Amino acid sequence: MVSNVNYTNLVTKYRQDFAIIAGWVSFGSKVLDLGCGDGSLLQFLRSSLEAKGYGVEKDDANWLVCMQNGTNVIQMDLEAGLSGFEDQSFDTVILSQTLQAMHNTEEIVQEMLRVGREIIVTFPNFGYWRNRLQITNGNMPVSKALPYQWFNTPNVHLCTINDFDEFCKNHKISVIERKVITEGNEVNFMPNLLGNLAMYRLKAS
Repeated sequence: MVSNVNYTNLVTKYRQDFAIIAGWVSFGSKVLDLGCGDGSLLQFLRSSLEAKGYGVEKDDANWLVCMQNGTNVIQMDLEAGLSGFEDQSFDTVILSQTLQAMHNTEEIVQEMLRVGREIIVTFPNFGYWRNRLQITNGNMPVSKALPYQWFNTPNVHLCTINDFDEFCKNHKISVIERKVITEGNEVNFMPNLLGNLAMYRLKAS
């Protein structure tokens, strides 16, 4: 898919990760956003790309916000799978900063590949140098990307960029494009050390 939107022109006005995702979604696409939160990403894609689709959200408060702002949302637990969606029924399936909170990581990624022609996965990079430094000092990392304490975190499967690259290789998943960002800046040198947020555009091999 080739988008009609240049994401760099959107960065000044919107969150950069939203803008990068928009650069990977074609105009008028059918999109499924898993763990959609308050629906902000779907609203952004709808307003900038006329994207159509649905969000999936478990949390009651977020689901209610989506309903109030007109976002098409289905309340369900992603851990139950995506059996209610047909094969290749969406152009793009998105899992934005939710991968690390999934118990059945392999299953949800495979289900995304079944349901979508392409998928987008983003996650905080546990290999980021500030995280490593906190571990070296004897503490679990706490940051803007990982804002929870060890005892109340929903994150169960934190990973590094290197880990996810290996995951894709072992599961025969093609990486169409990868971007790594830190504090709004794209990181190309030593991304597993210097990158805070990893963003992948993927498809089945």
